[in-house]
Amino acid sequence: MSDNNNAMSKLNELKKTVFYELLNVMGRVFVIVRYSEDVKVGTRGFLKAEKENGLVLVFNAKMNFTWDDDGLIAATLVFGTKQEDCLIPVEHIIAVYSPELQTQFVTTYTAEVQNSSAPPAEAAPVTEKEGEPEDKEDVPAATESDNKILKVDFSKKKKKK
Repeated sequence: MSDNNNAMSKLNELKKTVFYELLNVMGRVFVIVRYSEDVKVGTRGFLKAEKENGLVLVFNAKMNFTWDDDGLIAATLVFGTKQEDCLIPVEHIIAVYSPELQTQFVTTYTAEVQNSSAPPAEAAPVTEKEGEPEDKEDVPAATESDNKILKVDFSKKKKKK
């Protein structure tokens, strides 16, 4: 295994470790997936803005998903009211983060970057958004506007006592 392949393999394992640690601590974890033909988002695919900026996905501890030994996440995710079967190769995850913990793991390292003479792209830091739920068991409800941009409602629902 070449040094680049070994480094990429270790980086992908680190992404998985960070993902599961944040999921275990907070009950949910956010990932940003960069556009690639290898990433499958059901029939929905990537919107124009997501192709440029990446697609933010939310996983929670109650979801049924798999992360196999080859580094492929398989999950059925909801966009608006529609469920989409998704396949996300770990090498296309560019960030794993938790707004509640104000923690993020961001990478721009790719095999293509390491094999070229071009400098790696700069990744913009992920920032905490106002109005995110304090109750860690709440999962944001996604809605889709007329222009097909996915909006997430982080408003907290009051529980009756």
